[in-house]
Amino acid sequence: MSSNLPVLLFLVPFVMGVSMPLVTAKRRSWCPNITLGTVGVMLVLAMVNLRVVLAEGPIDYAFGGWAAPIGIAWLNDSIAALVILTICVVSLISLIYGRVVLTTELNKSVPYYTLILIMVSGLVGIIFAADLFNLFVFLEVAALAGYALVGAAGGKGLVYAFRYLLLGSFGASLYLLGLGHLYVATGTLNMADLAIRLPELMTSTAVASGLIYIFLGLSIKMALIPLHSWLPDAYANAPSSVTPLLASTVTKVALVAWVRIEYSLIAPGVEVSHVPVLVLLEELGVLAALIGGALALIQTDLKRMFAYGGISHIGLILIGVSLGNATGFAGGMFYLINDAVMQAALFMIAGAVLHYHGARKLEDLRGMGSQSPWLTGALIVVAVAMVGLPPTGGFFGKWNIILGALEAQHYLAVFAVVASTLLTLAYFLKIFSCWFHQPQFTESEPLQVSGALRISLGAISFSIIALGLMSDSIFQFLLESVSSGGA
Repeated sequence: MSSNLPVLLFLVPFVMGVSMPLVTAKRRSWCPNITLGTVGVMLVLAMVNLRVVLAEGPIDYAFGGWAAPIGIAWLNDSIAALVILTICVVSLISLIYGRVVLTTELNKSVPYYTLILIMVSGLVGIIFAADLFNLFVFLEVAALAGYALVGAAGGKGLVYAFRYLLLGSFGASLYLLGLGHLYVATGTLNMADLAIRLPELMTSTAVASGLIYIFLGLSIKMALIPLHSWLPDAYANAPSSVTPLLASTVTKVALVAWVRIEYSLIAPGVEVSHVPVLVLLEELGVLAALIGGALALIQTDLKRMFAYGGISHIGLILIGVSLGNATGFAGGMFYLINDAVMQAALFMIAGAVLHYHGARKLEDLRGMGSQSPWLTGALIVVAVAMVGLPPTGGFFGKWNIILGALEAQHYLAVFAVVASTLLTLAYFLKIFSCWFHQPQFTESEPLQVSGALRISLGAISFSIIALGLMSDSIFQFLLESVSSGGA
């Protein structure tokens, strides 16, 4: 049973997503509950899977009993177990929240729920995939569902979904081109085989260009500056019910995919065609962290501000995993898990503010502090975590990235983490200056929000705090995974 957990985690949402039109043919009202139940089952499986990996260590899964490189290989290790558990948690909370802001048309739309489950199954496949071609397949499964979900509500969302589709397809083409180069040079796309064959070929032009194409393709998927232009408009115009799920998973999983490739195929200190890869990636992370934070600060639209904040934090994570030491890597991966939860929380708040108050711009938030105590509490919790104050996980993630940078004597990385933190503090101060500003008119009674919103906001706030309280054990687990080759 334990060895089959990876395929069960993939098949549960995939099979239910594909069969949704048939199951709900006469009862469309069943769609939300079926989707919620499916993700609930996934959450239980993910918790069992994490326990199994903790007890038994990394598990290789070969489909049909055919071992790699002939068969399809999946790797169920500590990184996969933690990230998939995070995906299941934020998916479940996002679905509960989605009931609050979901339009009547989408609530009765079978394709909408089918797309959510297909996307979640694609994300699971990306995390488990141990060969580059199957990683590409699952990337596109998740991406195609994501494009459709961005445009699900119609209007401007369709325009930005099409733009997302064009850029995403270009990224997929670059990735596929990179696979061709690596296959020509090595004769395999299995990561374990590539790890054996590539060290002797690091001066090869085919290998260098293949890795560059793969990184550029994944950079578009993870919205790494300057290849980020699709993200702010897509998230600002996507349905509020699905934006928390998209923001917390899509870019993070693409980054995890690159981390897999980076640490499987490029050891710390290795140069590809005389280029120090990790140093270059770290510098790209520095630029993303600083530019993303600065762009967030100048925004007046709440969703776009949060979108640029997420882009900045992709840079922080890339800095951590590219420092070349265990402390920085574990700090970066821990911050990735925290950021997934924080991004879900931010877009829940933005969607709820739009749904209940019709507020999209910062100036529309005036007086919100007295009208919406539940939203205020959640915003304070996520702001503390985003800025990186104890006892939240955001603090411990940033702290360990800084320790890793000091260990590597990369002081520019330290500056980038501190500067991006100050930029994050600055744009949250802008939000709070409006949020707690008393309007000229008489104060109204506090808004009575629905039970589903209270549950989702309470659950996501609890998750943010719980990650901070459990930071030591999670960080040690990540450190052990690096030392044992689990990265």
